[in-house]
Amino acid sequence: MNILSIQSHVAFGHVGNSSAVFPMQRLGCEVWPIHTVQFSNHTGYGQWTGRVFDGPMIEELVDGIAARGVLARCDGVLSGYMGSADIGNAILSTVARVRAANPAAVWCCDPVIGDVGRGVFVRPGIPEFMRDQAVPAADIITPNQFELEFLSGQACASLADIRAAVRRVHAMGPKVILVTSLIVGDTPGDAIDMLASDGTSLWRVRTPRLDLGVNGAGDAVAALFFVHWLRTRSAAEALGAAAASIYGLLRRTAEAGSREILTVAAQDEFVAPSRRFAVEEV
Repeated sequence: MNILSIQSHVAFGHVGNSSAVFPMQRLGCEVWPIHTVQFSNHTGYGQWTGRVFDGPMIEELVDGIAARGVLARCDGVLSGYMGSADIGNAILSTVARVRAANPAAVWCCDPVIGDVGRGVFVRPGIPEFMRDQAVPAADIITPNQFELEFLSGQACASLADIRAAVRRVHAMGPKVILVTSLIVGDTPGDAIDMLASDGTSLWRVRTPRLDLGVNGAGDAVAALFFVHWLRTRSAAEALGAAAASIYGLLRRTAEAGSREILTVAAQDEFVAPSRRFAVEEV
């Protein structure tokens, strides 16, 4: 399986491609990473070096890949933090090229916009670009609770709210939706939920809430869910597998007291999770 992953990248730590690529490789996928930015470390540290790339550079790299005659062998495109509408347009163009070469290729878009407690943290114009252009063109999207609320235009305080919001976003175009970092009225105080929908059924996984604050977990779970969905074509199976792996990764990280997720040290969690959780239809 070949996946083109277009995301940010850091030299130190694990966010963007440096969080998503290795888990997909560990699961046996060939990954073709294209970086939208290259920074020394995550910006959450307050200081960093590096630069943001532009849309033409991304398209230039895709030109080089296409020249190898391999786009027809690309099974899917994974995208995350875009940085600018210019980069977003390059990703849309890339997806169109891949689909032209392989009509069966799937686009999984992580619509990075913001998060509960932080609000919007991307540049102006990106939230609207995600809502109006990227999400309608994607096959799979992986928003967190805040992003689902933005995309659907409604607050999500209960499971009924989530169901309505997911229905609205499906109507925009995506066939499969994974909602991460979900806490609603019936979520116990010591737990956190993830839900997946294929437009017909809605499934939930509930895992223990861990006491840690790290970056890059959303990038990893989107990658894990995407690979498992590509292999099984089941939102429920992909949800269960991704939830088990990300919980194991975060548990190991919390136990170590690490500020960065232990993507390498906990790599066995990607292929043989130490704990699995029930997937229930809701």
